[in-house]
Amino acid sequence: MDIFSFVTLFGGLAFFLYGMKLLSDSLKKTAGGRLEKLLNKATDNKFKGLTVGAVITIAIQSSSAMTVMLVGFVNSGIMQLPQTVGVIFGSDIGTTLTAWILSLAGIDSGDNILLKLLKPSCFSLVFALIGIILIMAAKKQRHKDIGSMLVGFSILMQGMTMMSSSMEPLKEMDSFVNIMTAFKNPLLGVFSGAIVTGIIQSSAAAIGILQSISMTGKLTYGMAIPLVMGANIGTCMTAILSSIGVNRDAKRVTAIHVAIKLIGTVIWLIVFYGANAIFDISFMDRPVSIVGVAAIHSVFNIANTILLFPFSKLLVKLAHIVVKETAEEQEFKLDERLMLTPSIAVGECRNMMIKMVSKAKEGLDKSMNMLLYGYNTGDFDFIKKNEEKVDGLEDILGSYLMKLTTSQQLSVEDKNRSSRILQAIGEVERVADHANYLSDSSEEIETKHLQFSDSAKEELGRVIPAVHDIYTMALDCYLSDDAAHAENIGPLRIVIGEMCDKFKSNHVERLATGACTTEQGFVFNDILYSCIRIAEHSLNIAAIAYRFKSEGAPAPDTYMHDFKQRKDSDEKKYQEYVAKYKASL
Repeated sequence: MDIFSFVTLFGGLAFFLYGMKLLSDSLKKTAGGRLEKLLNKATDNKFKGLTVGAVITIAIQSSSAMTVMLVGFVNSGIMQLPQTVGVIFGSDIGTTLTAWILSLAGIDSGDNILLKLLKPSCFSLVFALIGIILIMAAKKQRHKDIGSMLVGFSILMQGMTMMSSSMEPLKEMDSFVNIMTAFKNPLLGVFSGAIVTGIIQSSAAAIGILQSISMTGKLTYGMAIPLVMGANIGTCMTAILSSIGVNRDAKRVTAIHVAIKLIGTVIWLIVFYGANAIFDISFMDRPVSIVGVAAIHSVFNIANTILLFPFSKLLVKLAHIVVKETAEEQEFKLDERLMLTPSIAVGECRNMMIKMVSKAKEGLDKSMNMLLYGYNTGDFDFIKKNEEKVDGLEDILGSYLMKLTTSQQLSVEDKNRSSRILQAIGEVERVADHANYLSDSSEEIETKHLQFSDSAKEELGRVIPAVHDIYTMALDCYLSDDAAHAENIGPLRIVIGEMCDKFKSNHVERLATGACTTEQGFVFNDILYSCIRIAEHSLNIAAIAYRFKSEGAPAPDTYMHDFKQRKDSDEKKYQEYVAKYKASL
């Protein structure tokens, strides 16, 4: 072991964490509904999940990689936490195949082509090549995102390989072999196996080392059994690392994985060594062979699955106890028991939507303030986290309302109320997205030290307050069911559109005269684009209030077209807005 081994170890850790983030982010973009439906269908019961987990893990030869995928899927919202339990059990069984391959092919797997092809260090390079080709050559953004996902997975796998290879010299050290064989105490054996596996990031590698040591004839069954159990605990370190920076349900995947290993080890240690104390099992002091180590590994994981698989729901509950919800998460939670009283359930949804609206407006206010008064790191970080919360609230509300409307008989009034909320949350979420984009523009201005001309600053100083006002007015109309004032928003939307068009033309002239640079022009246009989109979504929110103006009954399907048409009665309001925001200048 030298300094370069430690550099490789921590470099591999950096690769691993970055690959995990890239994989998770890419999954969010590429998954859509297709992958979600496929996974939900494949894991709609725990027995299918068990099969899926075993088959995939056998294919990729890494339960650690399988667990990392599950963490990424749950973090991306593709899978739900209960669906992962069966997959985890299946991956525990599937990973034992590596030990059997090693026992059949010999300790030196360097010449085994099949084994090489199944190694993450091999197939991840193929994934990386495919991913890079997609990123560089694909025309569709979806294909580029798939490429990013493959590259992220490859970086993650290479990080795991680097961490394992950095510890490879340990295998050749006599002192390391002595450590592995010296612990005749089962508890010390479990601890030793867990520590070593946690360091090298692979239970398959740790089992391979044990098989190598067994060739010396110094390793007995009594030593190997706790070491194998410890190795199964140590492999959870990969899942623990993959849970850094993910949401709570993704962390619970790791908690379930750790719980399965710990509970199984404790129970089977007590059972096995209790039986040995009573019956004095004869083979305990016999030297274990390569095949024997593989058998111990398989028997432990299969027995563990038989023991704990029936208690899958309890494992999910345990994960929720270990990884508790924050006060904010509890606040943003809808009780499904309220569905028995639909009117109350819809009322709770409206209350949660008000919280969602409040958060979206807070993010928009901060992003606009940064553009007008200067970049602020604290506000930028807040906006990023706030946008994720708004997205989460939209998912919660959308799922709850869809389940409510399909599972219960709702009155006409409750149906209309539900429809209002479902239509509005999408518009509010998109406003939060554009608040996020505005914050990105503010950060770009700060990091690139861009300076707009006085004319550009003056124009932003007019359009941004107008956009702030139209969103505030739309929310007031919607939340107060004020359909009359909703019609005042259309003229302001027209004024904002005209302002943005005019300011874009003005900026082109400034570019031509050299008053502004091309780089400034891109940022300026991005800001104006978000402004016009926020105004459009605000108009849509007001239109929803307008649609239900007559005693809760929805207007005809043509309401959106009718609402957005400029009418003679709008002229007075239009001129007021032109004067207020100096739109004619």
